[in-house]
Amino acid sequence: MGQVVSLRDFDYKYDDEPHASRRKEILAKYPKIKELFGPDPYMKWLVPLIVIFQLVTSYYIAQLPGPIMFFLAWALAGTVNHNLSLAMHEISHNLAFGHASPMWNRFIGFVANIPLCVPSSVTFKKYHLEHHRYQGDARLDVDIPTHLEGYLFYNTFTKLIWVLLQPLFYTIRPLFVHPKPVEGLEVLNTVWTIGWNYLIYQISGGWALAYLAGGTLLGMGLHPMAGHFISEHYTFIKGQETYSYYGPLNYLAWNVGYHNEHHDFPYVSWSRLPKVREIAPEYYQMPHYDSWSGVIYKYITDPEIGPYSRIKRGVAEQKVPAATSETKKVE
Repeated sequence: MGQVVSLRDFDYKYDDEPHASRRKEILAKYPKIKELFGPDPYMKWLVPLIVIFQLVTSYYIAQLPGPIMFFLAWALAGTVNHNLSLAMHEISHNLAFGHASPMWNRFIGFVANIPLCVPSSVTFKKYHLEHHRYQGDARLDVDIPTHLEGYLFYNTFTKLIWVLLQPLFYTIRPLFVHPKPVEGLEVLNTVWTIGWNYLIYQISGGWALAYLAGGTLLGMGLHPMAGHFISEHYTFIKGQETYSYYGPLNYLAWNVGYHNEHHDFPYVSWSRLPKVREIAPEYYQMPHYDSWSGVIYKYITDPEIGPYSRIKRGVAEQKVPAATSETKKVE
């Protein structure tokens, strides 16, 4: 079943998250970066076009033979739905209409949510902003795996299962790590999504709905686009907790690969993030990635990397008992 992961706990730090101090230092040296702040002027038009493309193609692809439909659910729907989930990431920072129009940002987030079939736009925003503000916090940053994940997914085979199930863990982890009261907009997001699911079912049929939902599940699991989940903050190099990716999939991912740049300046829209690196190049001369598929492969096969390969801030918690050679053996 592969090599056992050597890590038995997170790397704990007791300092502040690094990007606030980087932001202050970079802006002091390059104040012109402030000119990049603000929404992208095209996003509010691009998102509906992508949604229309996904809904129309689902109607026709649902009429194809099962194996072809399954492949396209991974290759096409998985890519497009992941693109829309990353659009919701941009929208969570109000980068579609700007901070002066919060409800328009919420609405376009609802639109982006339609083909994903799972209500997530509002809940994602609720937790994601805390990931920025409290990066690595033992309770508030729900992007970090739990001790149970570190205990259960401990070798090559189980890490493969973890990668396949990433959508599940990202969905349920916040409910256990940092549960919050349900907001009215979350209820509305749920009703909206269920209503659209019903409409898709009535117009295009059950297979079209299954194709779209399958695209969400497959596109966020063992899929090249999903490499950003691991590449962004897993400590492949000890001490470095945020990594950028400068490969070609940024064109399909709203430049989420520019992740150091994004955490340094979360109010710079996706289309302007490369300019941050151009203006302040010395701050981004650090190890980075050029392949998300390569990141996934290394995560699964490298015994030095696993769910515990994250930096946490705060007091070390009570954890699941560490495995011994008697309880976890390489098979």
